Amino acid sequence: MPKVKSEKKFRNHKQTASSTTGAAAQQGLRFNKDFGQHILKNPLIVTSMIEKAALQPTDTVLEIGPGTGNMTIKLLEKVKKVIACEVDPRMVAELQKRVQGTPFQNKLEIRVGDVLKNDLPFFDVCVANMPYQISSPFVFKILMHRPFFKCAILMFQREFALRLTAKPGDKLYCRLSLNTQLLARVDHIMKVGKNNFRPPPKVESSVVRIEPKNPPPPINYQEWDGLTRIAFNRKNKTLGSEFKSSNVLNLLEKNYKIHCSLNNKPIPDSFDMKAKVEEILTKNNFQEKRARMMDIDDFLQLLHDFNSEGIHFS
Repeated sequence: MPKVKSEKKFRNHKQTASSTTGAAAQQGLRFNKDFGQHILKNPLIVTSMIEKAALQPTDTVLEIGPGTGNMTIKLLEKVKKVIACEVDPRMVAELQKRVQGTPFQNKLEIRVGDVLKNDLPFFDVCVANMPYQISSPFVFKILMHRPFFKCAILMFQREFALRLTAKPGDKLYCRLSLNTQLLARVDHIMKVGKNNFRPPPKVESSVVRIEPKNPPPPINYQEWDGLTRIAFNRKNKTLGSEFKSSNVLNLLEKNYKIHCSLNNKPIPDSFDMKAKVEEILTKNNFQEKRARMMDIDDFLQLLHDFNSEGIHFS
């Protein structure tokens, strides 16, 4: 079952039998930074994250790294079911103690293990204070998840969050920005200072809202990935310069020969891949464009231009 590196959670301002960070500390729990454990101690931030999720009583919520359960309890108050994925058995025990004998016990499902190595369950909304070291792979894991979920409210390292939301021309605009925004609407909704955590992380944090596009763009994602890897290899260089690389030309020529072979298409003796690539780039004025300034529509057009000439990236 999904493994999640235990999470950063907030301290409950009420003293209850199923206490919060304080109880965990009293029992000698040491938070493991290898699992990204920085306990979010500001309950107002947790409340705000949950409000941004616009939860319904019938929702099933996926939480990654519930830690001692501060956010989990708040979620259980509002939804039909919470599926909490946790990697640290100590945190699992704390969470189980916290709901034992309460009305929440039957509404909580705990999955122990690495969330990246296991299939995700069905869920309507994901709300999580993410272990930052799994941020990128987890974003694309949920974006490829089916059936579609409604939205995800996720806490990330500030720079990662800004990369997710960056636009063409921004300093942080990169393949991560482009690929995420191809598949989803991404909004930066909240900054969170490091002093809101215990122990404080070395970086500032931000909360992002991700809403998958349904339906997703009808493209070949392997082709898309191949093209964008080349374009963003040196995002400040022109595409004309990038596609002159012998490695790139050799790859495209190899793929072109495979395409022609599969389609019983003869290759002219005079065929020159370098000249063909220059022709394609010039067709829609891509020769002098730079990846850092190109948006999704630009890349979709460029991919179409190459594929329509039988040139592929995968």
